[in-house]
Amino acid sequence: MITDPLTTVEIEPKGAARSSVIWMHGLGADAHDFEPIVPELRLASESSIRFVFPNAPIRPVTVNGGMRMRAWYDVLSIDLPRQEDTDGVYASERAICDLLEREQQRGVPAERIVLAGFSQGGAMALHTALRYPDRLAGILALSCYIPLVSRLNGERRPANQQTPIFMAHGDYDAVIPMRYGQQSAELLENLGYRVEWQDYSMGHEVCWEEIRDIAKWLERVLAAPSA
Repeated sequence: MITDPLTTVEIEPKGAARSSVIWMHGLGADAHDFEPIVPELRLASESSIRFVFPNAPIRPVTVNGGMRMRAWYDVLSIDLPRQEDTDGVYASERAICDLLEREQQRGVPAERIVLAGFSQGGAMALHTALRYPDRLAGILALSCYIPLVSRLNGERRPANQQTPIFMAHGDYDAVIPMRYGQQSAELLENLGYRVEWQDYSMGHEVCWEEIRDIAKWLERVLAAPSA
């Protein structure tokens, strides 16, 4: 169970932040993993986006022989997503919600926050955002799937029913096969969510074309409101 606040790496805009992107890393990585992607996005300086990269807690991971590493939840089986660490997922959801609340306390309203993540981090972005009680700007879910899918319909909240969702996956992903991502996207579409799906000729990674598509999507969902 997560009891302490998550530590973060943050990149501030030149002026006051008007929007925030909270971006969770994948299994075994850390908060610095996606830090280098920010300049590669080449977002306009007037976007005034704060990037928040949290560290997952360090915990033993079953499929890796109990080795301790940063993980949002334990991975009990390679046969995803049948056997899942329910308590771990919910503990990380609470910790990520604390980050969402902190951004609002710092002056960024919920509707100006994107929840993002890669692999396990993307799974947590989907899980948390779909249950969050306030409308968010968008959900960025890369190379991932919906965890605890059997509980989604009973726990999802209406606030983010119309929130834009960008899901992307590699055709040759051997860690989380693309069919899991496709199944999750189809489920969300069947529930009436606005899903934009992209797949790329790559493995369990991020490619240059994907970075360009993410940048365009972020600019769209975080466009400054009309005066």
